[in-house]
Amino acid sequence: QVQLVESGGGLVQPGGSLRLSCAAPRIVYYVYTMGWYRQAPGNQREFVASITTGGSTTYRDSVKGRFTISRENAKMTVFLQMNSLKPEDTAVYYCYANGSPIIWAQGTQVTVSS
Repeated sequence: QVQLVESGGGLVQPGGSLRLSCAAPRIVYYVYTMGWYRQAPGNQREFVASITTGGSTTYRDSVKGRFTISRENAKMTVFLQMNSLKPEDTAVYYCYANGSPIIWAQGTQVTVSS
């Protein structure tokens, strides 16, 4: 079974930063677009950001200018750098790979609170 290994969540004050990581096996990393969704309590899972194998990126409007998604081929890992975090960014963040079916990581909690 193909697995994505996600890490990097935690508790941070408003205005702070966190970096999420998502490591993938070679067969996934070099084939599929990867990215993150997030889900806050009582809300539907929503798209956050994605990056294609060629490096093209897409972001939801509310994170543009604050979040940066990137790939590091040597580690076969995708990163989500989150700066200027806001309380409304609080959610469980799920890394995914856009296969058929979609491959999901286990999720990591991000809490932005003073």
